[in-house]
Amino acid sequence: MILYTTASNDRDLHGILDLQRANLPGQLSKEELEREGFVTVVHSLEDLRKLNRMECHVIAKEQDKVIAYLLAMTVQSKDDIPILVPMFEEFEKIWFDGRRITRYHFIVVGQVCVAKDFRGKGVLGNAYAKYKEEFQHRYDFAITEIAVANQRSLNAHRRIGFREIHTYNSPDNTEWRVVLWDWQNPG
Repeated sequence: MILYTTASNDRDLHGILDLQRANLPGQLSKEELEREGFVTVVHSLEDLRKLNRMECHVIAKEQDKVIAYLLAMTVQSKDDIPILVPMFEEFEKIWFDGRRITRYHFIVVGQVCVAKDFRGKGVLGNAYAKYKEEFQHRYDFAITEIAVANQRSLNAHRRIGFREIHTYNSPDNTEWRVVLWDWQNPG
């Protein structure tokens, strides 16, 4: 049985880190990168603790093992993870529904990962349902960026209800799609 909950202790955070390490590009073959997707940012335990103190990460566990996670990141933590600063700077340039993104109260999905053996089984959708349950009453929407090269993740986020609102290149020339899940006006 899979439990969808929030990270509540260091064991949960270590489980996130274990899953993250297994899905970094350096751990995957070229075929796996294209077929399975990947994560980009490497977090430390302290990074996850700091973020989790502001808003708890959503996790899926089976027999006390983290099999999926959706990181929660607020605007207040924008300077805490240097590789994500360009994303937050880009948000200042994006308009949504007649206003700059930064004029809204939003939560950033800092990173998403589902263990390989659990992909294609509805785990991501259920984890996102928990994410929405946790945050929809405090935030207008969830927003994140996905590398254009990560088509599996782009497709999965479209199925959840995210829509692409912007494309840009980061300083390292990675092409990113900014996607948004509007909880106030779905559809």
